[in-house]
Amino acid sequence: MIITLTCRHLEVTPAIREHAEAKANKMLKYYDLIKEIEIILDGTEAKHKRVEFLVSAEHRNMFVGSQEGDDLYACIDQAAHKIERQLTEHKDRFRNRKHPG
Repeated sequence: MIITLTCRHLEVTPAIREHAEAKANKMLKYYDLIKEIEIILDGTEAKHKRVEFLVSAEHRNMFVGSQEGDDLYACIDQAAHKIERQLTEHKDRFRNRKHPG
């Protein structure tokens, strides 16, 4: 799995980088067909931060979760939670579908 961290108008401390990568690594336990995760941290405004997780999995499945707020750590947590929920729902939907015939 490839994890890419992109920062716009923002200096990222090693602690923030580790926190974001740890959240990304946790996503594998929800869905093991993940190929790549791109994390975008945006701080264009002084007190307003935006975090976006772009997760691409096998079979061209794409999951996007974004969060805006003042605290970068909280935004990372909430965006990761949105992705985890999407991955869980996707996995359940495909595990429980019935094949015709």
